[in-house]
Amino acid sequence: MSRTNEGEHMNTVDRALVLGPGGHAGTAWTAGLARGLRREGVDLGEADLIVGTSAGAIVGALLATGQDPGRLATVTRRPEHRITVDPARTGAVFAVLGDRTAAPEESRRRVGRIALDSFGPEAEDVLLASRAALVGADAWPERRLLITAVDAATGEPVVWDRDSEVPLVRAVAASSAFPGAAPPVTVDGRRYMDGALRSGPNADLAAGARTLVVVDPLAHLFPPERLDRQVAGGAAAVVVLSPDPASVAAFGADPGDSAAWEPSFRAGLRQAGEIDARLRSVWRAAADAGRADTA
Repeated sequence: MSRTNEGEHMNTVDRALVLGPGGHAGTAWTAGLARGLRREGVDLGEADLIVGTSAGAIVGALLATGQDPGRLATVTRRPEHRITVDPARTGAVFAVLGDRTAAPEESRRRVGRIALDSFGPEAEDVLLASRAALVGADAWPERRLLITAVDAATGEPVVWDRDSEVPLVRAVAASSAFPGAAPPVTVDGRRYMDGALRSGPNADLAAGARTLVVVDPLAHLFPPERLDRQVAGGAAAVVVLSPDPASVAAFGADPGDSAAWEPSFRAGLRQAGEIDARLRSVWRAAADAGRADTA
């Protein structure tokens, strides 16, 4: 059973962490930010619920399984570099997504058709090998981790967790398979693509949390209303972390360029040291409240 009902995940939790999409640069920046915040006394991996989408699914799986995000500080020659990307196809995807006259579900189906026609069967194995190397774990954690994806044929969004019977690496790979840039990933005979096509960082999946931290690597590319709608009326405390101008500069013109990996990680590490005290106080207060509730 690979599909999970989204409504099942709306239970109240004390601390929720939402990690959004962002390509290679966003993955590295998020990992650097998490590593730096841990050094500052804020361990995002302690969240009661982690929602990971695309780049966020990679870092979310790493954090939820108790690993050090510093493991992603340097880039190596990853298997996915053998995937040949056709710029014309990625251009076609962005043209579809930029069409504001189409309903979201229709746009997802259209880009799904492009995705399904973009790569040969060997590309999926290459992508899976790459994601396995990044995630560094095979089993779902006990900590609540939600990973989003979209059915490439129907455009239907799905949310997976440890009870969905989907291998962790396949879930992460599907969530981070942007149409035209990576092949859809097969799960139970169906093929899935990037979870960001559901709703960007998908912060609505953590709407029941008392305290919500959203890490949004692509916030500078989208109007704030995109996220405001997802968190409206939800958590009592919301903290949004997004790249500052120096981090955006480190990303370069193409967040999907692997050359941006190490500069982006260092930018996230630096920016973590400049996060104001509000995050630390909110994070610790939520932990204290959770302990008091269970006392």
